Amino acid sequence: MLMSKLSRLLQPVLSCSLCQSDRATQSSVCQDCWQQLPWLKQHIHRQEMQIQVAAYYQYPLDRMIQQFKYEQQLHYLPLFNHMLSQLKFPKVQAIVPMPISQQRLIERGYNQALLLAEHLAKRLNVPIWQPILRQDQQHQKGLNRLERLSNIEQQFVIQAPSKVRYRRVLIVDDVITTGSSIQALHSKLQQLGCQQIHAVCLASPKN
Repeated sequence: MLMSKLSRLLQPVLSCSLCQSDRATQSSVCQDCWQQLPWLKQHIHRQEMQIQVAAYYQYPLDRMIQQFKYEQQLHYLPLFNHMLSQLKFPKVQAIVPMPISQQRLIERGYNQALLLAEHLAKRLNVPIWQPILRQDQQHQKGLNRLERLSNIEQQFVIQAPSKVRYRRVLIVDDVITTGSSIQALHSKLQQLGCQQIHAVCLASPKN
């Protein structure tokens, strides 16, 4: 009993990432802030696809994702992982993180979708599969909608043929807006023989 109390006293006091109170949980936010996150926990429709989304891309989550994505604020990762863990996932054979271009990888130092995917892969006990490369984005100024979609589709390229193939996969991304990137990746995965392609995202803006 004494050792148990001592152990709790010696544990570092964690401050909530949002309100700075000393009541943070293992997800780096306190219970009050956790409940006030802009939860969605539903499927949305984009590009004729059903995509499961944890929350709306609204304050304070939008700011946190931006800092995580562009400012190397990786301390938000446990929170994002815990948010995704609130969703129910279909039975899949592999996790496919949304690829980013080499240019983006150099700028950021990591693929944010891959970091999210790694946690889900461990939770679902399936491998990470990255059969698609993404080329640098071309300028889209002056292009109409169909030209923009075609431009995005051309960014995704299948890597050299591999003996490893999966029929049921889960695409993971951080934020979805139009869904054009997921649709382009979906199309390439179909070319590789995937028959059931699901998708999950951390956040999406309200329509």
